[in-house]
Amino acid sequence: MVPLAGMECPTWLSVLLGGAVLLLVLELRRLWYPSHRRPPGPVPLPFLGNVLQLNPSDPVKAFAKIHRKYGDMCTIFLGRTPVVILNGYQVVKEAFVQSAVEFAGRPVMPILEWFLHGRGILTAPYGPSWKQQRRFTLMTLRNFGLGKKSLEARISEESTFLIRAFQETKGQPFDPQFKVTNAVSNIICSLVFGTRFEYSDAKFQYLLHLVSNNVRLAGGLAAQMVNMCPFLRPFPGPHQKILDNACEIFQFIDKTIQEHRQTLDAENPKDYIDAYLLEMDKQNSNPDSTFSSENLQACIADLFVAGTDTTSTTLRWGFLYMITYPDIQVRCQQEIEQVVGWDRLPAWDDRLQMPYVEATINEILRFGNISPAGVFREVTKDTTLRGYHLTKGTSVISNMTSLFFDPLVWKDPNHFNPQNFLNEQGQFEKPESMIPFSAGQRVCPGEQLARMELFMFFTSLLQNLDIFLDDKERRPDFSYTSGLVRAPHPYKLSCQTRPQSFMQNAEK
Repeated sequence: MVPLAGMECPTWLSVLLGGAVLLLVLELRRLWYPSHRRPPGPVPLPFLGNVLQLNPSDPVKAFAKIHRKYGDMCTIFLGRTPVVILNGYQVVKEAFVQSAVEFAGRPVMPILEWFLHGRGILTAPYGPSWKQQRRFTLMTLRNFGLGKKSLEARISEESTFLIRAFQETKGQPFDPQFKVTNAVSNIICSLVFGTRFEYSDAKFQYLLHLVSNNVRLAGGLAAQMVNMCPFLRPFPGPHQKILDNACEIFQFIDKTIQEHRQTLDAENPKDYIDAYLLEMDKQNSNPDSTFSSENLQACIADLFVAGTDTTSTTLRWGFLYMITYPDIQVRCQQEIEQVVGWDRLPAWDDRLQMPYVEATINEILRFGNISPAGVFREVTKDTTLRGYHLTKGTSVISNMTSLFFDPLVWKDPNHFNPQNFLNEQGQFEKPESMIPFSAGQRVCPGEQLARMELFMFFTSLLQNLDIFLDDKERRPDFSYTSGLVRAPHPYKLSCQTRPQSFMQNAEK
């Protein structure tokens, strides 16, 4: 190595060493002596932050430990980035509901920015594009059935396909993951693509595998390292597979859009894609319009991924709890029989007469806790919360575990128990802190759809099938994988048609 011109080697090394020391001093000052008062937290290491103190395989325990030590608001560093954690419902409510606009942002996540580029809805920054895309999406989904009897009929029909797929296993153990994922995905596909896909469709099964893998990989260690150190993105590693998978998913989306362009009937739009293409033409002369082919692709990806993986993961947790606690399964079935019988499938309005079933589904959402850190928020402008100054761009996490396992709120927080949602009269009662779909400006736009799917798929299957473990001595595994969602490890269950069921009556 040639020393810098005009410098002897020892002098050059001294300059480098002095520069490194100066950088370290500036970093320590930034971390330990900030210019404003921020919430307390564990002491971060220079450049690494608190990553060595956070167990990526079990963030729930790490957040619980930090909560116990530092209280309702605390700060951790992911690399050089400060992240404020909100613990407990009251402070989450103060931020996300009472100061909704100030906490409506989304931080840039380089691993997702790689292919989404800030477009769409889920990860888009707070601003005109996000507002236009979200408003249009909610309106269009309502037009195509969201919250209406027509969508309820689609879910009922899909329930019969899923029941038959379970029955075809003829009592043999099987992994329910992709049958359930296919069923749930078909509902959002019917709204977005105008079609459903058979469970035997190998191409669609492959697409679901891509989605599942990306949800897992995007929350993994390699992806988090790229988020903290974006310069790592071009280097080889598991994160490269995320981009490869995303490219294939977007190829499927783009092909579907092109097919819709060829068959588009302006007088009779049949689904979300048709409606969006017509809106693009309508807004073509509007300089403030954010409707574009790129935004359409991103919105479809958001709806397809978010509308598939979260609900199917929750159902998989639900079936795991039912085979673990057969007494709860039997009590749910008894209530379904009393209210519905066997002459029809359960309807959405039946939930009003099924307090125990409704309590069980909400307990699945609570105890499954599929998004223990929520989805990251970002402060949109300088603000204060409980005396702490949060600058624009500060990342914020809502610790959902602190809400869902608070012993001051729940009767039996550390066990799966539907009684957590029943009052002394046996009526369904939901605590204010039960917000699995978040709150405020960024509340999940698909909450109504997800709740309808969870109720109707869950009750339809239990009405017609008994699900169980073949080996009654073997305890189910409640360990989980930590990706973008907290999902159960693959497991197998068995099922048999109940002595009386709607499906048997329908076939007579």
